[in-house]
Amino acid sequence: MICTTPSLLITDDDQDFRETLRGALEPKGFRTLVAGDGEEALKVVRREEVHLVLLDVHMPRLSGLETLKRLHEFRAILPCILLSAQLDEKILEQARLARAFSVLSKTVTLRQITHVVQQALEGTYNWRS
Repeated sequence: MICTTPSLLITDDDQDFRETLRGALEPKGFRTLVAGDGEEALKVVRREEVHLVLLDVHMPRLSGLETLKRLHEFRAILPCILLSAQLDEKILEQARLARAFSVLSKTVTLRQITHVVQQALEGTYNWRS
């Protein structure tokens, strides 16, 4: 059970997209952290309490899939949701093998992303909004 406000890490190399998600999720009661790439996301998760990570698949330096694999090396139970503007069967299969909680197309609506975030938090931590 989460005793604090759930913390979400939004990881995307597109600053406008990060800030749009942040602005949409904070009013829903989430604490949001941001990272511009996978390397930065790894550092944030090591120093902050993070309950869920949103990851862009296509980022410089470290892809979302590689970041997810590395996160699970030191945080086995950490739900990660991948986002991709170029979603295909290969990405879906790689995400499944890497134990992503979900994969969403970047045409995602606020309602869709909020629903999946709530499912992940409830399923992982028994947290209900």
